[in-house]
Formats: sequence, structure tokens, C-alpha cells
Amino acid sequence: MKKIKPNYFSRSQWKQKCALLAGTTLLAVSLFAFADHAEAAQPHSSYWYPNTLLKWSPDKDPDAAFNRGSVKLQEGRVTGAKVNEHAQVDPKVIALSSMYSSTSGAPSQGSEEFHTYTFSFWQYIDKLVMWGGSAGEGLIVPPSADVIDAAHKNGVPVYGTVFLPQTEHGGRIDWLHDLLAQHEDGSFPVGDKLIEVANYYGFDGWFINQETQGGTPEDAQKMVNFLKYVQQIKGPRMEIIWYDSMIDDGPVKWQGSLTDKNKLFFQDMGQRVSDNLFIDFRWQYRDDKNGKYDYITPYLNSSTKAKELGRSPYDLYAGIDVEAEGYEGSYNWPVIFPDGQAGTTSLGIYRTDWAFNSSKSNEEYLEKEQIFWVGNNKNPEQTALPEGADPLSWRGIAHDIVDKTVLSGSEFITHFNTGNGHIFAVNGKVMRDKDWSNRSLQDILPTWRWITETVGSGTLKPSFDFNKSFYGGTSLKVAGDLAQDSSTHIKLYKANMPVAATTELSVTYQANSDAGKVKIGAAFSDAPDEYEFFEPKKWEPVGEQGAWKQGSISLEQYKGRKIVGLSLKFEATKGKADYVAHIGQLSVISTKDQANAKMVKAVTTLKVTENEFRDGIYGDARLTWNEPEDHSDVLYYQVYRVQPDGKYILLGSTGNNVYYVPEMKRLDKELSTKIVVIPVNRHYQQGKGAAVSFKWPEYPQPIAAFKAEQTLIAPGDTVQLTDLSSEVTEQWNWSFPGGEPSSSTERNPKVNYREEGNYEVTLTAKNSVGENVLKKKLITVTKEATNGIVNLALDKTASASSFVNDNEAPKFALDTNDKTKWCAVGEAPHTLTVDLDAEHKISEFVIKHAEMGGEPAAFNTRDYKIQYSIDGKKWIDAVSVNDNTQGESRHAIELTSARYVRLVINKPTQGGDTAARIYGFEVMGLK
Repeated sequence: MKKIKPNYFSRSQWKQKCALLAGTTLLAVSLFAFADHAEAAQPHSSYWYPNTLLKWSPDKDPDAAFNRGSVKLQEGRVTGAKVNEHAQVDPKVIALSSMYSSTSGAPSQGSEEFHTYTFSFWQYIDKLVMWGGSAGEGLIVPPSADVIDAAHKNGVPVYGTVFLPQTEHGGRIDWLHDLLAQHEDGSFPVGDKLIEVANYYGFDGWFINQETQGGTPEDAQKMVNFLKYVQQIKGPRMEIIWYDSMIDDGPVKWQGSLTDKNKLFFQDMGQRVSDNLFIDFRWQYRDDKNGKYDYITPYLNSSTKAKELGRSPYDLYAGIDVEAEGYEGSYNWPVIFPDGQAGTTSLGIYRTDWAFNSSKSNEEYLEKEQIFWVGNNKNPEQTALPEGADPLSWRGIAHDIVDKTVLSGSEFITHFNTGNGHIFAVNGKVMRDKDWSNRSLQDILPTWRWITETVGSGTLKPSFDFNKSFYGGTSLKVAGDLAQDSSTHIKLYKANMPVAATTELSVTYQANSDAGKVKIGAAFSDAPDEYEFFEPKKWEPVGEQGAWKQGSISLEQYKGRKIVGLSLKFEATKGKADYVAHIGQLSVISTKDQANAKMVKAVTTLKVTENEFRDGIYGDARLTWNEPEDHSDVLYYQVYRVQPDGKYILLGSTGNNVYYVPEMKRLDKELSTKIVVIPVNRHYQQGKGAAVSFKWPEYPQPIAAFKAEQTLIAPGDTVQLTDLSSEVTEQWNWSFPGGEPSSSTERNPKVNYREEGNYEVTLTAKNSVGENVLKKKLITVTKEATNGIVNLALDKTASASSFVNDNEAPKFALDTNDKTKWCAVGEAPHTLTVDLDAEHKISEFVIKHAEMGGEPAAFNTRDYKIQYSIDGKKWIDAVSVNDNTQGESRHAIELTSARYVRLVINKPTQGGDTAARIYGFEVMGLK
């Protein structure tokens, strides 16, 4: 194998030295421009109601380009030999997964958060539905770009959701009618838009779930016509999946099987209406004691009915609901996958994101995810339940479904990148040391997690390590005790790769000891259960300071055969406790292709199209560029920031030709910031870079701001003051007339007040540019506060602009129970009004938003104000907030008399959800 070619940074450093000698500039290696300024914003994945979808077009949607997938669906996944004797080939799996915590606010190209739902067990699913939609946000939800990319890379088609909710969850029959609106020429405009969206964003169809009650026979027939119309216009590679809900005479009545009442939405005589039917969860149940219901028998008959309609029984997906209990629940496996017989139907899994949602850490998530897919033994070969175990208990999807692979070409490179990390390395050098996640960057991960075969007494175990990486954010960590003359064989990948004379195997690793030999294993199609092991004769130092070893082996003598399995073997030459090896890269490559690979040219017309600045020291940017003329070999584009000291920091990567640079901090009062875009080819070789710069606004003087922990105290009490001044503040001068001390230069001082009275606090915030003064008559000292301050709103009368139902009424915002809430739906503003029964002196407000009740932070109230009134007619603003993200908000105010208090919510959530969720509203003051 050829040694790693010099990357962009080593080339540009060399060229810069030459340029200095020649008196030239960076123009020698990159394109350079200055940007104009406009407002930028984080792009988010789309969501619509039927009527708002009709108004959408990519030309009018500023986020549309960011939401396009950049990876085409990998065709021809291979089943190959089975590692589990129970697994079946014919039944398929569809996963309905909520890839984000909410429909709105889903970032288009990843985020700067590490702990995210980076699903990776693609080998066990055949279709992924990005589940989403709510009455308060939108009903039509396409998959985000990173989900499209990750699914397609693994050969899995991905679908958007059309969700018409039940009326008790905010559903409206008008939305159904909007969906089914038809032109005189017979076309369905929403159907046209659904196909336009799927084609533009690059995904594979729609999952349609109509559960709004109140439908009529006319609605049902119109839905069938709608589905037939979409079938006609969608194209051969796109699919429509129907959920078992509506029946032929209009109402919602879940069948749990394919019946005469729902078959019309699946197949109408010789005409395909939908490509798949997701059968409701009740197929599993029968009342054997009283005989009141039996869903199992009709379900078992579904296979025959599908065949009568000319369809495969595996076009039917029997659903299981794992949202609440995951692998801790009971599911009727013997009915869908009877022992020794063909599967009854395919399997549908609702909310496979349970493993993530029920986990508090990434480590817990990975543990649960592995058990979910391969069973309690954490080995896809060994999934059988213990003797005497409940046959309805979880046994892992790998028990019944054969794993599949897309490794069928001539080359394959993995860095074991899961799609998130604490760092991002490029050829062994850390180019980013901040958390990140982007499913578009996920590698094809091991098919088998994990199959280990140990000879002797060694204890080596594989796992993903997020603290060390050769390329990306992860490496494969193999750790444990090495015992003398022991060996551990780790089977990793199923494959179907042809071997040519130029085929090479290669591995890059580092270890804390030379006590273990590292070998690459390969199984061939003529003997799929037998692995041959190859040890490189020469190891080259690679990466920063040669910290990694790279070795390769030619397979010329095996040409004409096919690789069907890839593995690693660790052989102990001597004993070593706590042995640790990190595998940074494993590859099958063609030396001919790599030698002939051309350096990718720079992108052109790189522009910063939008900027937004905050406080003069934070800024983001939207970038756009034209791809190189020949970009067929481009894997993705890396986006770097060049710091004032010349150091390159990776901001992120995308396969698209647009990128959003998240908010970054100004460094050393710099006047402009340079951003460089570097293309990377499929061999992970960097091409030429192009650069663009944007200018920062003038460096600002501070804006003084502060808060008091409490504003109403008894004589002798101490007040903690907290500085909230803008971040450019360099000095703080406080004045507290009547307090002890009377002044301070601390940032967050404490002040004691001995005498009753009303006291003023002044803060002067300074920096090298100027100063700003804030004066507040804020502190009230009274003996009335000696007995403490109480929540005046507790159990008082509350009213609201609206509420969903009696269980989410206004009174539940005042009961101090974090498990109950006031919830209002519809268009903002939403108001909650509290009558304190009498006039009181109030000093503080406390709001508990959605996160305090266990809901996602994305549902925390964003924009609100708090008002007070003596008579309930004339209202005065006490607090105004337009950028809250926290789960709990506390607002201390100057002592004020009021009988009525009103919370006005202008933006209920961080995204587009219009529902307000308030788990607590407290008004603190004197009795």
C-alpha cells in the first residue's frame, strides 16, 4: 500500500514557506474573498401542515438546500452466510424512529452536541421511517439530510412521515380534508408536493398515518384515490407505506391484521395502492380466558389474504411498540416467527429510539442499543433464550433477522466513526477538540457487535473509544489482559468483495505494548467459516509524531476469490495486563485506484451568504460554493476556521455544497476571520483549499447587567449579586450605598444590609473601548421579610387563554408538582393569569418550563413576559425575555404591589411547536 499522501496542511505549510521567499501570498494555494453581511440562522429540517406544504418551494425556503441528502442509496445489499442459525432472510424490518427529540428545531447538518441518537445497527433493518409530527408543530416531516446520508450509505431507504393525529392529541378533521383536496383535473396538489419534496431532498417515500377520527366513507374513498394518484406519479424507486388505522367506511379502527376492512388501502384488485402495510400492534393479543377478543387468528390469516391479493406476506409489517419498555417488554415472537417455520410477516418496530431516550449517557445508550439488536449475550451468534425463559421476552432482532452488508465493491475504508465525538482527528492529528455530531459522517460500522473467539486465558474485548481517533471522532478499542500464547479473534464485517491482483488489506493502529501481534483476518466465499490471517511484514509510522502504525498486505495470490468476512486477530507474544490497542483504520483498497486518484481541485465561488453577530464577539455564517468541475470522487467537504495564529480548526464537514458555521467566538479582537473549505476524496485524501473571509463589527464597549439572588430581605441578611454584563467586560465597579461593603471590584460580590429601607445598586462595566453604567433601585429591607417569603400563587385561581384538556388545566401550573402542567395549543400568544385573592407585595417570579417536567429542552419557553396588575385591567410589564433556553427561570424584581399576575408566552418553544408547556409558575412575596 502507498504511504499516506501529504494532506492539505503539510502542503500549504510548505507552499507558504516558498511563498514567503517569493514574496507572494496565500493566493498561491487558495481562493480568497471578502463577504458582505446579512443575517444568518441555524438551518433546520422541514415540517409542514398540508396547507403550508402547498406554499413551499426550494427557491423560497432558505433552509431547503441544507436539507438535501448527498449520498445516493447504495443498491444491492448482500445477505451472505448467516452467523445465527435462527435468522431468516425473507422477513424484513421497518424501523419507525424519532431521530430528534422534537419535530421542530432539528438541525439540518448535525450539531455541537455529543450525546445524540447516532443509530448504527443498519444491518438489521430494511427501511427507516423518520417518525415525527405533532398538532403543535407540523404533520408532514421529511427525514433530515444527515439521516438520509447515513441510511443510504448503509443501503437502507428512508421515508418521511405524514401524521394526522387523533383528536385527543390535537388532530383536526380539516387537516385530513386539506391533505385530500383535489383539483378538477383529478390531481391531488398535496400529493404532488410530497413527491416534489422527496425528489428534491433525495429520500425514498412516505409513511402515511391517518388516525384523526371523524372520517366518512367519502373520505376513505378519497384517501384510496389519493394513494393511487401518488403511486402513479412517484416513480419506480419511491414507496408509500400505509398504517393500519382508517377502514373502508371512514372511521379509525385499528385491525391488527390485513382484513376486508383495510385491504382497500393496500391493494385494489390488480392495482397497488400502497407498497407496504404497517399492521397495528394488537395482532399479538387474544383473550384465551373469556374469549372476548382474538387478534391473533386474523393476523395469522393475513399471509393468505396478501397472497390472494397477489402480494407477498412480507409486504406486511406486524408492528411492535417498544417506545415505553424497549427490550424489557413482552412481545409475541412465537406468532410472528414460529420455531422451525417461515416468518408469518415482516416486522415493524415503533420507536427504536427507545434505547437512546431511556439513557442518561452515551455509554448507557450504546449498551442498551447492543442488547436491543443482538440480545442479552451481546453476541449476534448467541441469541437463544435460556432454558425455561418466557418465550415472549426479548431475544434481540439478530435472532430472527439475518444481517446484511453493502461491502460488495472493490474498496472499503472505515475509521469506526460513529457519527459523533469529543474530538475530530485527521490522519492522527486532532483538528477539533469540541463535541460534535453529524450522522452524515458515520462510517459503515462492524456488522457483528461483537463476535470474539479467544484461545487461552486472554480477556480482550472490543468497544468504541471516543477519546482517541485516527480519523474522525472514534476508534475501535480492544482492551483487556493478554495472556502468554493466547489469541483473540474479533469478527467484524460481512462482505462480498472481489479480489483483484491490486487488492490490499491495511490496518492502522496504536497500542500501549508490543506484547500483541495484530493480524488482519479474511474469509473467502469458497470457505466462509474459515479465516486466513495476515500480518504486515513492515509497519510504517503515521499520524502526528508517528504515533500510529500502518501495515498492509497484498492479496495478489488470492485474485479471483471473494472476501466474505473481515476480522482482526490479536496474538500474545508475552503476557501483558491492561493491554489496550486502538484501531484507527481498517481497509480493503485497490493500489491501482489509489495510485491513479487525482487530487480534487478547489471549490469555486465560495461565499459567505449570511452572517449574524451577537455581542460583537460571536458570529455564525452560511456558506455556499460550487463543486469542482470533476467532483465524482469527492466524499465530502471539510470546513476550517483559520485562527489569528494560523492554526486550522475544523468546524465541520458536509457532502453538500452549502454549510452552516455554528456560532464561534471572536479571538484576540480580530478584525476578520478566514474560513477554508477543503474537498476530501473517497481515499480520505485532501484536495486544494478555497478560502473566504468575513469582517467583524467594531469591537464593542460593555453593556452592564446584573441580577440579585433576592430583592426582598430582612435586616441583617446578605444579598448575592451576579454579574450578567456582556462578555467583553474587563472591569467591574460596584456601588452599594447603605450596604456593607459600600463598593466592590469583584465580579459577583455579596452585600449585607442592616437597616430597613430601599437601596440602590450601581454597576459600571468597563473595557478598553469604553464603559456602561446600570443603576437599579432594587433591594428592599423590611422586618416583614423576617418570617420568610412565600409562594403567593400556590393553590390560587388561575385562568388561561386555552388548555388542551382537564388534565392539563391552568391550575396545574400552580400546584408545585413537577409532574403536572398547564398545556395550551393553537397559535401564540398564550396567557396564564393568576388571581392572588388580594393585593400583595411581590419580589420574584419562578417559571418551570418543559424540561423541568422531563420533556425535551427544545420545548422550553423561548419568548415570554410577566405582567402585574392591581385591578386586572391595567397591566404593567415586570419581566421580558426573548431568548430563554433554560428549564427553570427566576426573575427577582423591585418590590411591587399587585393582585393579579399574568404570564404571556409569545414563542412557546425553541422551534416551531406552538404548544405552551408550563410545569410551574410561582409568585414570591410577602403574605
